[in-house]
Amino acid sequence: MKTIKKFLSLALFLVSSVVLAQNAPFMHGVMLDEHNLPIEGVNIYYDGPDGRVSVNTDQSGYYKIVLPANVPVDVHFAHVSFANSVYEGVELPPGSIYEFNSILLTGLTTLKTVEIDSPTGRKKLQGAIDIPPALLRKIPSANGGVEAIVKLLGGNSNNELSTQYSVRGGNYDENLVYVEDIEIYRPLLIRSGQQEGLSFTNSAMAEDVQFYSGGFQSRYGDKLSSVLDITYRRPVDYGAELEASFLGGSLTLEGISKDKKWSAITGARYRNNSLLVNSQQTETNFNPVFADVQTMVNFMPSDKWEINFLGNISQNKYNYEPLTRQTNFGTIDEPIALQIFYEGQEQDEYLTYFGALKSTYKVSDYFTLKVIGSVYHTQEQEHFDILAQYVLGDVDTSIGSENFGQIQNPRGVGSQLNHGRNDLDALIANAEVKGVHDFKTSLVEWGVKYTREDFRDRLVEWEVIDSAGFSLPSPVIDRQVNDQPYNPYYGPLTPYQNVRATNFVVINRMQGYAQWSRRAKLGNSEAYMNLGVRAHQWQVDSDISGKGKSQVVVSPRAQFSLKPNWEKDMLFRLAGGLYYQPPFYRELRDSLGVVNPDVKAQRSIHVVLGNDYSFKMWGGRPFKLVTEAYYKDMDDVNTYTLENVRIRYRANNDAVAYAYGLDMRLNGEFVPGTQSWFTFGYMKTEENYRDRGYIARPTDQRLKFGLLFQDYVPNIPSLRMYLNLVYNTGLPGGSPSYADPYVYQSRLRDYRRADAGFAYVFTDDSKKPDADSWLAAFDELSLGLEIFNLFDNQNAITNTWVRDVYTKTQYGIPNYLTSRVFSLKLTARI
Repeated sequence: MKTIKKFLSLALFLVSSVVLAQNAPFMHGVMLDEHNLPIEGVNIYYDGPDGRVSVNTDQSGYYKIVLPANVPVDVHFAHVSFANSVYEGVELPPGSIYEFNSILLTGLTTLKTVEIDSPTGRKKLQGAIDIPPALLRKIPSANGGVEAIVKLLGGNSNNELSTQYSVRGGNYDENLVYVEDIEIYRPLLIRSGQQEGLSFTNSAMAEDVQFYSGGFQSRYGDKLSSVLDITYRRPVDYGAELEASFLGGSLTLEGISKDKKWSAITGARYRNNSLLVNSQQTETNFNPVFADVQTMVNFMPSDKWEINFLGNISQNKYNYEPLTRQTNFGTIDEPIALQIFYEGQEQDEYLTYFGALKSTYKVSDYFTLKVIGSVYHTQEQEHFDILAQYVLGDVDTSIGSENFGQIQNPRGVGSQLNHGRNDLDALIANAEVKGVHDFKTSLVEWGVKYTREDFRDRLVEWEVIDSAGFSLPSPVIDRQVNDQPYNPYYGPLTPYQNVRATNFVVINRMQGYAQWSRRAKLGNSEAYMNLGVRAHQWQVDSDISGKGKSQVVVSPRAQFSLKPNWEKDMLFRLAGGLYYQPPFYRELRDSLGVVNPDVKAQRSIHVVLGNDYSFKMWGGRPFKLVTEAYYKDMDDVNTYTLENVRIRYRANNDAVAYAYGLDMRLNGEFVPGTQSWFTFGYMKTEENYRDRGYIARPTDQRLKFGLLFQDYVPNIPSLRMYLNLVYNTGLPGGSPSYADPYVYQSRLRDYRRADAGFAYVFTDDSKKPDADSWLAAFDELSLGLEIFNLFDNQNAITNTWVRDVYTKTQYGIPNYLTSRVFSLKLTARI
């Protein structure tokens, strides 16, 4: 093991000591005439630092031209039958892809200046983190995808097996996700990160990814923490992309009709986490099947009207049969081990269907109307019966002993039987109308949305604990004194934990928003302002608890950004407002499964103050430092317990809370021609439940460090390296779920993880082969090695609690996440 660590450390040092040329950005699109017919032979060119660069459109009017990174250039469009046009000031960050389609007219045309990922662009003025889609497919991560970047740049997570994340003190239920303006939902019953499988977002289909970590606008919905806004790619040509690794694979196909009116992009994914789960300390028979198919079909009846269909079918099957486990803990002088022998199995299935239809019509040059309808249906089951018989004792540390590493001198023995029959069927339907009025100097947006949510839920869980032949009564229900074995216990034998409930719940919602934005000059400075308001009305109807009262909340929000006319490139942002989160179904259900239809919306007064500082150093290489300070004052808080990724609410709004912190993010060309990111965060969040005093919330993660670094070998420029490193301080947790946090609360150990990816690139946009080479058929082809948990750190997500009736002692044994894992990865694009 020491030899492996030395080799890996040496390899990492050698690779990271040199530089990597990242993919150059490019612009692509289709050139049409006034009759929407493609134009062949249009010359697209610009005058770069090394001379003129030019390409021509093919017979379908398609072009693709590589641009210099972070350098503004004027892109010209020339054809003998049409007037010349120029697109001024195109400036793209490294690795980005920009689509520009245009119609060539008569007379000289000067196109507008492009502001992409620049300090004065609208995204930066609004406080968005713009995530390069190309990076999503390269970052080494156990789960991969959009969420891996979000965890690094804006969110927190101490679980590499989960796609869920918390943002600035919020929990997993407080984040909005949109794809193509359509709100996305996720399964409800999942309790463990290794059950999740695939997230909804298919990274291979993404074209634009924006993340807002707070202070977002009124056009986004009613959640307390963050927004992830994703736009899928509109195909302009036929293409395919394949990705395969030991963890699964994906295939993405895209194409466009001859008349350019129809286009479609479809992605199929398969994932098997056996490689990761089998690296844990529990020996299992594990057979997961995570698969989905997702498609977006686009139809343009005219240049003013676009219709989109977004569909997804996902099936996650999780079959788990634990066999044995041994966890060593304690100290070097007094090592202790827990050995468990299992019987039984767990069978979980999460089947979801999603379909959405979106129509966008440009009524005039100043008015765009959108109509959106969507349906989400999920059928979920958690069925498990697992008997765990354990022995707890000292470890034989005598080298040479036949029993070396095994348990001797048992301190306690016992057994636990867990039973569950949880089933949920949910149907959510949405109908929405949106309007955008562009008055050049200002922008007015509005929307109205109706939602109907129908839940059918059965919850049956119980746990029986037996230690040395003595059944332990429930710590919550049974209040009789039990001091076995010294005195006999005559109370009723009840399950240690017991939850039984059946709920049929319908929720009707009406939402609406209106906002006004304006960019203007304030003296010699540039200013941006946004004012908006949301309203949300809902009513819960439960077959058991009855109909709740109708509730209404109003949420005003505002943003103001200022870019002074200074020598230094600085941008200041102030955002905030009154944010509400009306309860979703899980927030209505308490720890015993009882639905409270009158749960109120949680409320947060949220203020964010930010600064962007763009500068150059080390020979003119671009860098940007983003700093944000924030404060949240929350009331009507619905407190909860967090175990792995399972959230159980109290459903009573009996707490107040606060959160404040500082986020810093530095990105730039630490290696010439590449982009790397360093992030730092400090955050504190506490809650006060029924005036008992302030204690840490389950998401109180004080410090966070993140690094995403790119590099390459100078003598072998095709050999590239990506390093993803995260350090988070420990979260409050690990205590039994029934424990009163005011009496007992502990923290999990710090989370430390490094994932590395090494790839040999045969060809890509920056390295084109000869026309007669077999590689000429590929736009990109690479083969790589991924090392997850590079330094084999032991990270714990929960504790298993065992108890010995004789000593009256409870032991919290950490449940470790994945250890070091190797995987090969093949990527091909044509």
